[in-house]
Amino acid sequence: MAEKACVKRLQKEFRALCKEPVSNIVARPSQSDILEWHYVLEGSSGTPFAGGYYYGKIKFPPEYPYKPPGITMTTPNGRFMTQKKICLSMSDFHPESWNPMWSVSSILTGLLSFMMDNSPTTGSVSTTTEEKQRLAKSSLAFNCKNSTFRKMFPEYVEKYNQLLLRELVSEQFISERHKENSNLEDTDSISTERTNREKDEVGSTQKDVLKKQAMPTWMILLMVSFFGLVMTLPLLQL
Repeated sequence: MAEKACVKRLQKEFRALCKEPVSNIVARPSQSDILEWHYVLEGSSGTPFAGGYYYGKIKFPPEYPYKPPGITMTTPNGRFMTQKKICLSMSDFHPESWNPMWSVSSILTGLLSFMMDNSPTTGSVSTTTEEKQRLAKSSLAFNCKNSTFRKMFPEYVEKYNQLLLRELVSEQFISERHKENSNLEDTDSISTERTNREKDEVGSTQKDVLKKQAMPTWMILLMVSFFGLVMTLPLLQL
């Protein structure tokens, strides 16, 4: 059971987050337990996490703000282990360094900053830039399979559905263009074949005409002989 001071403090922090949202961070308490908060960190541009959406939880002790919370991340990210507590100066790994003035927003801002770093810590992992980018690209789809995430962050579910719709429209557009290009190629091929066939038919016709117009050799010889005979008749009469 959370202490009265703890509940009052967390309610105040939630109102502050709603009034002045923190860039790249969304956080809300569970409807059934104010000590359990759910958050989403958006990967910073210019980093391997750009385009990623990282879902996790903060578990506050009943004595908050006098004791630090535990922090875990659910989304595979290539920086921290999933479902394992992350070691931060603002987490319950280091109660000796905890400052009661810190809040949900400062905790998550510190987590996001530390995520962009490569410093090893308890709960961290080492992966390549390519692996982080791959996980960032698939993060929203992974999160939307989680029923709690869908319930806590419907705006991200809507964003994912819009992305799916745009991808579908893009694929259909590409498919239609491909079909159009294929049809044009088929039309060009048919036209070329028809043109070639017409040329062949014209050539064949011309040959036939020439054949019909050509005079047989024997007829030419006969005409020459006849013409020669006609020319010699006057001489014979003399």
